[in-house]
Amino acid sequence: MTTLPSGLPVDDFSDRIRPQDDLFLHVHERWLERTEIPDDKARWGSFAVLAEAAEEAVREIVVEMQQAEPGTDARKVGDLYASFLDEAAADAKGIDPIRPMLERIEAVSSIDELLELLGDLEAEGGPGFVGQWVDTDPGDPSRYLVHMTQGGLGMPDESYYREEAFAEIREAYLAHLETMLGHLDPETAQADAATVFALETELALHHWNRVDSRDDEKTYNLQRPLADHPRLAPWIRAVHAPEGTYDEVVVRQPSYLEGLASMLVDERLDEWRAWARAALIRGYAPYLTTQISRDLFAFQGTVLTGATVQRERWKRGVSLVEGLLGDAVGRIYVERHFPPDAKEAMDALIDRLVEAYRASIVDLEWMGAETRERALAKLDAFTPKIGYPKHWKDYGSLEIGDDLVANVQAATRFEHDRELAKVGKPIDRDEWFMNPQTVNAYYNPGFNEIVFPAAILQPPFFDAHRDAAANFGAIGAVIGHEIGHGFDDQGSKFDGDGRLHDWWTEDDRRAFDERTGSLIAQYDALEPAAAPGHKVNGALTIGENIGDLGGVGIAWRAYVASLEGEEPPVIDGLTGAQRFFLSWAYAWQLKIRPAEAVRLVSVDPHSPNEHRTNQVVKNIDAFVEAFDVRPGDGLWLDPEARVTIW
Repeated sequence: MTTLPSGLPVDDFSDRIRPQDDLFLHVHERWLERTEIPDDKARWGSFAVLAEAAEEAVREIVVEMQQAEPGTDARKVGDLYASFLDEAAADAKGIDPIRPMLERIEAVSSIDELLELLGDLEAEGGPGFVGQWVDTDPGDPSRYLVHMTQGGLGMPDESYYREEAFAEIREAYLAHLETMLGHLDPETAQADAATVFALETELALHHWNRVDSRDDEKTYNLQRPLADHPRLAPWIRAVHAPEGTYDEVVVRQPSYLEGLASMLVDERLDEWRAWARAALIRGYAPYLTTQISRDLFAFQGTVLTGATVQRERWKRGVSLVEGLLGDAVGRIYVERHFPPDAKEAMDALIDRLVEAYRASIVDLEWMGAETRERALAKLDAFTPKIGYPKHWKDYGSLEIGDDLVANVQAATRFEHDRELAKVGKPIDRDEWFMNPQTVNAYYNPGFNEIVFPAAILQPPFFDAHRDAAANFGAIGAVIGHEIGHGFDDQGSKFDGDGRLHDWWTEDDRRAFDERTGSLIAQYDALEPAAAPGHKVNGALTIGENIGDLGGVGIAWRAYVASLEGEEPPVIDGLTGAQRFFLSWAYAWQLKIRPAEAVRLVSVDPHSPNEHRTNQVVKNIDAFVEAFDVRPGDGLWLDPEARVTIW
């Protein structure tokens, strides 16, 4: 494969499948035929390739940090990594690192005592039936609150416990529970596994589904104070948190807590103890013996995703470091791998995308003047963050030694305390929620910001020195996608200050919902190529689909504006428009295992990559014109059926 002046591997594109029939396969057919997914991966493509490169770069940095001055943040990273690499030490210890916690679980004599124990273990990542984090209050984004969500399940979500499509996975999960519990007590493992499986199946009945759980209005429920909750009070008393932290909390699924409370009765203490043991060994399995870690992978890796080989230990060590001490690594990563001209070029691209959104909002025929004015005000308030944060975390109070489990607990406790300490303090709008070395991007509605870490600002997404059409079609569309999240079905509920409230007129919201409803119907009809018979959930993926559609459409508009009336050159035999759309497709290169395709279509709010490519462009007139798409072609969509939102 040769990347030509266009920035695209044009000589590698299919000569059998036309872009007007299947843009994704036209770009990737030959690559798909010759590419094998690495044994330790469930999927392989553009994101994974960049992530592997970033992982290698981080490994180099982390190894060097092992020689840093003792007590420095760099040395803490090196010591944490070294403790994970010491597989012999982990094997020698067996389950001893978690034995004190197991003994405490066995010693409890009531549900209240169990709740107090789980609250005490919360700070260091112990087992829990709720998840929590700190974020802005959607109703008042000038303050931080704790957000709590449903938890307690060992499979990806509640659908795995009830849908027929997952019957075989349920059988595998029951066997997995028995295997994991067998490391604690082989004689009781079978009975305990059945108990835990039955308890989680009942708990799953109280879980909200993924569509309802992504609804920002349904999940905004203030509870004051949480300590008054009939069953959570002992847990709250024991959680290591500053006074007043739980005086007011956002409870995302209130009925889940009610259902949970009905199950937390002393008569079922033995069931909950078995559940706590299973959750404990699953949570700590990556840091215990080689066999326990492999047994966890056998289910979470092979059964759920199809990966056949566990990732090398050094790769898992890098992931651990990035998860617990990511800023300490990120600072050096940026110095080595993020040139200043990349930030300057991205700033210019973002300016063009924002202006294109502004022009599009002004021209919208379906939006009234009142809502339009508010939408423009929100756009004006957008904050872009490029490459890396202004301020780095200080790990000065964290102590790291040579004991892996103790290190994980200490680093987890450090982050737990740092997060909960934010409640009651001023909002830090400079904070990042992703490492610079992460290949991804995000929109944060509470901050009304778009964030692009350094690691994604590379080919095939971005190259400051390549053809403009390729940049606009890839990173330009990604920028547009993230801005678009501010105006998708959920982001559009937040104003420019990050406040959740209805700033739309009834007529405009109705017009918006009609368009999003048509897009939902389009995606509901699709199936992943790797998982035939499993439908895309249009309602679950609508936010990302709006982001994709708006992102590509607005990026095209920005590209046209950048030409300032000039005709773009033909490069590698392709027009500017063709290079733009081919670049969009090239960015979504992916080969995926069937098990992973099934898992993602069930739980992931993103559509499969082939549909992120093809279904989007079917709705865009400029693509139809660029490739002369006609009735009967695979990507033809009647003009009246095409959806344009932004």
